[in-house]
Amino acid sequence: MSDTRRYRDVLGHFATGVTVITTLRDAEPVGMAVNSFTSVSLDPPLIAFCAALGSSTWDHIARAGHFCVNVLCREQAELSHRFAARDTDRFAGVAWTPAPSGAPRLTGAAAWFDCQLESRIVAGDHVIALGRVIDLDAEPESVPLVFFRGDYQLPRV
Repeated sequence: MSDTRRYRDVLGHFATGVTVITTLRDAEPVGMAVNSFTSVSLDPPLIAFCAALGSSTWDHIARAGHFCVNVLCREQAELSHRFAARDTDRFAGVAWTPAPSGAPRLTGAAAWFDCQLESRIVAGDHVIALGRVIDLDAEPESVPLVFFRGDYQLPRV
């Protein structure tokens, strides 16, 4: 397939949640926006996400061997933009606490999954990261941020 724009447009018909994957690099927080997050297994508890092979944030996650998946709530669209941007201090003014692994758990997230990196699979220009969930929690009243057809959607409750 050679029509990348058409491919992206058609994929945009699948609604996804918006996450920020975080870890620590030399005790400093790093993170990236990811919408390719999914549950893989209940026993053992495994999740997966995809990251671009050239991503410096992915390199830090791979070296750290652990990460936290932060599921953004509908009020956090600005955080999604910030963590998707390049050449910016993504954590400037962002409140967080350490998850059990030490990876940043973003304040106000709808849910979080603290994970050990289980394995990785190179797939085209991305890597599929498989993580074993070691701890997790959710805000019962939160509503997740949803991305659909190239824009954020605010689900009604």
